[in-house]
Amino acid sequence: MTMRRACALAEVPGDEPLAVLLGDLEVAVARHEDEVFALQNLCSHAEVPLSEGEVTDCTVECWLHGSRFDLRTGKPTGLPATEPVATFPVEIRDGDVYIDVDTTLNGVTPS
Repeated sequence: MTMRRACALAEVPGDEPLAVLLGDLEVAVARHEDEVFALQNLCSHAEVPLSEGEVTDCTVECWLHGSRFDLRTGKPTGLPATEPVATFPVEIRDGDVYIDVDTTLNGVTPS
Protein backbone atom coordinates (compact mmCIF):
# COMPACT_ATOMS: atom_id res chain seq x y z
CA MET A 1 0.00 0.00 0.00
CA THR A 2 1.46 3.34 -1.10
CA MET A 3 -0.35 6.27 0.44
CA ARG A 4 0.06 9.59 -1.41
CA ARG A 5 -0.81 13.01 -0.06
CA ALA A 6 -3.88 14.25 -1.93
CA CYS A 7 -4.82 17.49 -0.19
CA ALA A 8 -5.35 19.17 3.15
CA LEU A 9 -8.44 17.95 4.99
CA ALA A 10 -9.58 21.58 5.26
CA GLU A 11 -9.78 21.76 1.45
CA VAL A 12 -12.54 19.11 1.30
CA PRO A 13 -15.95 20.76 1.63
CA GLY A 14 -18.86 18.84 3.11
CA ASP A 15 -21.32 19.15 0.23
CA GLU A 16 -19.23 18.64 -2.90
CA PRO A 17 -16.21 16.52 -3.79
CA LEU A 18 -12.77 17.92 -4.50
CA ALA A 19 -10.94 16.80 -7.67
CA VAL A 20 -7.34 15.74 -7.05
CA LEU A 21 -4.83 14.46 -9.60
CA LEU A 22 -2.61 11.62 -8.29
CA GLY A 23 -0.23 10.54 -11.02
CA ASP A 24 -2.38 9.83 -14.07
CA LEU A 25 -5.56 9.26 -12.10
CA GLU A 26 -8.08 11.92 -11.14
CA VAL A 27 -9.78 11.19 -7.84
CA ALA A 28 -12.82 12.77 -6.20
CA VAL A 29 -12.27 13.27 -2.47
CA ALA A 30 -15.53 13.60 -0.58
CA ARG A 31 -16.54 14.13 3.00
CA HIS A 32 -19.62 12.84 4.76
CA GLU A 33 -19.99 13.67 8.44
CA ASP A 34 -16.64 12.71 10.02
CA GLU A 35 -15.46 10.39 7.23
CA VAL A 36 -13.47 11.06 4.07
CA PHE A 37 -13.78 8.93 0.93
CA ALA A 38 -11.95 8.70 -2.40
CA LEU A 39 -13.39 7.45 -5.66
CA GLN A 40 -12.50 7.68 -9.30
CA ASN A 41 -13.60 11.06 -10.57
CA LEU A 42 -15.51 9.67 -13.52
CA CYS A 43 -19.16 8.66 -13.70
CA SER A 44 -19.46 5.11 -15.02
CA HIS A 45 -22.50 6.08 -17.07
CA ALA A 46 -21.56 9.26 -18.88
CA GLU A 47 -17.85 9.73 -18.10
CA VAL A 48 -18.23 13.18 -16.55
CA PRO A 49 -16.44 14.34 -13.37
CA LEU A 50 -18.16 13.28 -10.15
CA SER A 51 -16.34 16.14 -8.42
CA GLU A 52 -18.85 18.48 -10.08
CA GLY A 53 -21.73 16.76 -8.28
CA GLU A 54 -23.16 17.07 -4.78
CA VAL A 55 -22.68 14.90 -1.70
CA THR A 56 -25.72 13.89 0.38
CA ASP A 57 -26.42 10.89 2.61
CA CYS A 58 -23.02 9.26 1.90
CA THR A 59 -23.59 9.38 -1.87
CA VAL A 60 -22.37 11.61 -4.68
CA GLU A 61 -24.73 12.62 -7.47
CA CYS A 62 -23.50 13.02 -11.03
CA TRP A 63 -24.64 16.42 -12.26
CA LEU A 64 -25.37 15.33 -15.84
CA HIS A 65 -28.01 12.58 -15.53
CA GLY A 66 -28.47 12.23 -11.77
CA SER A 67 -26.72 8.89 -11.21
CA ARG A 68 -25.79 8.40 -7.56
CA PHE A 69 -22.84 6.44 -6.15
CA ASP A 70 -22.26 5.22 -2.60
CA LEU A 71 -19.08 6.87 -1.30
CA ARG A 72 -18.13 3.75 0.69
CA THR A 73 -18.55 1.13 -2.04
CA GLY A 74 -18.67 2.98 -5.36
CA LYS A 75 -21.87 1.12 -6.22
CA PRO A 76 -24.57 3.02 -8.10
CA THR A 77 -27.60 3.76 -5.95
CA GLY A 78 -29.54 5.63 -8.61
CA LEU A 79 -30.03 5.18 -12.33
CA PRO A 80 -29.04 5.57 -15.09
CA ALA A 81 -25.62 4.26 -13.91
CA THR A 82 -25.46 0.48 -13.44
CA GLU A 83 -21.68 -0.04 -13.04
CA PRO A 84 -19.68 0.92 -9.92
CA VAL A 85 -16.75 3.32 -9.82
CA ALA A 86 -13.41 2.51 -8.17
CA THR A 87 -12.96 3.47 -4.52
CA PHE A 88 -9.62 3.85 -2.74
CA PRO A 89 -8.25 3.58 0.81
CA VAL A 90 -8.00 6.90 2.65
CA GLU A 91 -5.99 7.92 5.72
CA ILE A 92 -5.96 11.23 7.54
CA ARG A 93 -2.54 12.21 8.90
CA ASP A 94 -1.77 15.50 10.62
CA GLY A 95 -4.64 17.28 8.87
CA ASP A 96 -3.83 15.92 5.41
CA VAL A 97 -5.69 13.38 3.25
CA TYR A 98 -3.65 10.45 1.93
CA ILE A 99 -4.97 8.05 -0.73
CA ASP A 100 -3.67 4.76 -2.09
CA VAL A 101 -4.61 4.80 -5.78
CA ASP A 102 -2.71 1.56 -6.41
CA THR A 103 -5.32 -0.40 -4.41
CA THR A 104 -9.06 -0.40 -4.89
CA LEU A 105 -11.41 -1.19 -2.03
CA ASN A 106 -14.09 -2.65 -4.28
CA GLY A 107 -12.01 -4.43 -6.93
CA VAL A 108 -13.10 -2.07 -9.72
CA THR A 109 -10.23 -1.17 -12.05
CA PRO A 110 -10.01 2.57 -12.72
CA SER A 111 -10.49 3.42 -16.36
